[in-house]
Amino acid sequence: MTHSCKTRREDTAAPYDAWAAAGLNDQSIERADAAAILSGEGIDLLSLLNAAGRVRRKYFGNTVSVHMLDNVRNGACPEDCGYCGQSKDSDAPIEPYKIKSVDEIVADAVAAKEAGAYRFCMALSGRGPKDHDINQMCEAIRRVRAMGLRTCLSAGLLDDEKAARLKDAGLDRFNHNLNTSRRHYPSICTTHTYDDRMTTISTAKAAGIGVCSGMIVGLGETYEDVLDVAFALRSFKAESIPVNFLLPIEGNRLNEPMCDDRPLNPQFVLRVLCMMRLVNPTAEVRVAAGREVHLRSMQAMALWPANSLFVAGYLLTEGDDTAATIRMILDSGFVPKLDEGSWPDSIKQMLAKPGQSESLPGVSAAPGSAAFGLKPTVTGGKRGQPFVAREAVGLPR
Repeated sequence: MTHSCKTRREDTAAPYDAWAAAGLNDQSIERADAAAILSGEGIDLLSLLNAAGRVRRKYFGNTVSVHMLDNVRNGACPEDCGYCGQSKDSDAPIEPYKIKSVDEIVADAVAAKEAGAYRFCMALSGRGPKDHDINQMCEAIRRVRAMGLRTCLSAGLLDDEKAARLKDAGLDRFNHNLNTSRRHYPSICTTHTYDDRMTTISTAKAAGIGVCSGMIVGLGETYEDVLDVAFALRSFKAESIPVNFLLPIEGNRLNEPMCDDRPLNPQFVLRVLCMMRLVNPTAEVRVAAGREVHLRSMQAMALWPANSLFVAGYLLTEGDDTAATIRMILDSGFVPKLDEGSWPDSIKQMLAKPGQSESLPGVSAAPGSAAFGLKPTVTGGKRGQPFVAREAVGLPR
């Protein structure tokens, strides 16, 4: 059921209260309303943020789920996704490496927990996992779960048997982004299809694994393509929706972030996040890759529609360090989400020393150039760097 609202410029006021009321009842706004939000015509951004924030607060309070991602295997991918630095066709300066050992993965998870992470997300490059990959990841999932961390895995195309094994190991969520609409998909990738992705999402759901699925904005799509993804995610009730904004990685075929023939800017990014929240009221909406570059000085405002983010960098690029991101969360009146118990000592120390810079475990205290709205610093996904996010360039998941 949807909530019908007019959004014509001649209306005396855009129906922000009606949009919020729909979300508070777990109803989506109408597609025409979502389109009006993306276009920005007649939209007051602060009123829109308040409406989306009311919905976000009903379902998630003032908590922010802090996610860290571990690049478990880098490069050597046979897919041709134009946005991905690990694609077979990309000339991005990456450092390929084979799958990490279970001990390496667990060591990264320990550092993630010490830095205040709520969920530890693991990503494998490639079309899909082999049997030995599943064996290794199942063992890693068991050990990470035993530490008290939630888990998510991004590993490409999945079949029923592998999904069942991951479920038995205790995997909470499987990530497989739609990335863009069915119509636009052939423009970004030809080695697999939109339907392949939908099949994998259905496979994970059938196995009883939670679904994490989102998109990359800025792939040359139209507003209609963005809307198609938002409403598709609602149709299969994605629990978690990472919203990425294309990072311009030199060497990738798609390296000019554009949507509806316009470059991305902070106000548009915020409108996308608000639209996603109002279409998917109860989903965890994550502001993912591109946060630092495309939101620039308006990053904190993303926490009104979004209740989750990544910290400590992305797959092939730097991002804001963990301490700076935790400080932003706290300064904005939000708190990191915890399953149980008290905050890690690292965050307690931050609260005891307001205004000071801190280095949290496992990451550098120096923010990357992306924090200042510059081109992202390409790290190449080096093996020694934990917490690097697949969403930055959208691996072929």
